[in-house]
Amino acid sequence: MAPALILRAVEQLPRVTSGEDLVALIISATATQALMPEAGDILVIAQKVVSKVEDRLVALAGVSPSKAAYDLAAETGKDARLVELILSESRAIIRSRPGLIIAEHHCGHILANAGIDTSNISQSEGEHVLLWPSDPDVSAAGLAQGLSQAYGFDIPVIINDSMGRAWRLGTTGHAIGVAGLDPLWNQVGGHDLYGNELRVTEPATADGLAAAAALVQGEAAEGNPVVWIRGCPRSSGRARNSRALLRPQSADLFR
Repeated sequence: MAPALILRAVEQLPRVTSGEDLVALIISATATQALMPEAGDILVIAQKVVSKVEDRLVALAGVSPSKAAYDLAAETGKDARLVELILSESRAIIRSRPGLIIAEHHCGHILANAGIDTSNISQSEGEHVLLWPSDPDVSAAGLAQGLSQAYGFDIPVIINDSMGRAWRLGTTGHAIGVAGLDPLWNQVGGHDLYGNELRVTEPATADGLAAAAALVQGEAAEGNPVVWIRGCPRSSGRARNSRALLRPQSADLFR
């Protein structure tokens, strides 16, 4: 049988709120849709759902900007309260210009606004923004453990979010939290079709799955944050978290 990658969105997941049992909600919605996970399946879940359950929604009215936030806000034209949150979520500000702040999140991922977003959250009770989970890898590990116990076999979990890419337009899904699989597929030492030894080949499996799932999840009102993936040729290497995907700064030619 030819290789095939199958993605199925869980369409019955209710809108979540702080403190809910996300594992139980995923299992219930999966069963309602008559989906039955099998050993080898991988679950991808959108960051926003995890952040909401983990109470990462922040009201801007309660944020007091620092001088550094006011200075960066004046440079970029952004709300100083939002800038204060970006600074608090970041290791460093990598680049900034009017309308844009690129930050290195505390977890090491580099993206706009340290991942802070306003899409798909209600503003009915004042301005709010949604932060990333404090540690998406820890969140992914907790979900993987709960799902694996419930189903009786290992369920790897990827938490994804949409990010821009240097030198390219548009956003794609990226893995920001990984548990239960190796996010990199190390093929070094293997051979290509002509027998040439592979010396640097290392596909980013987790990012590829995160990007594919993002197409099914959607970015607007689709409301499909949970996606089951079947048929991925996973690496047999040890399970690692998303930090394995991050290029060390010593090897970064652009900072």
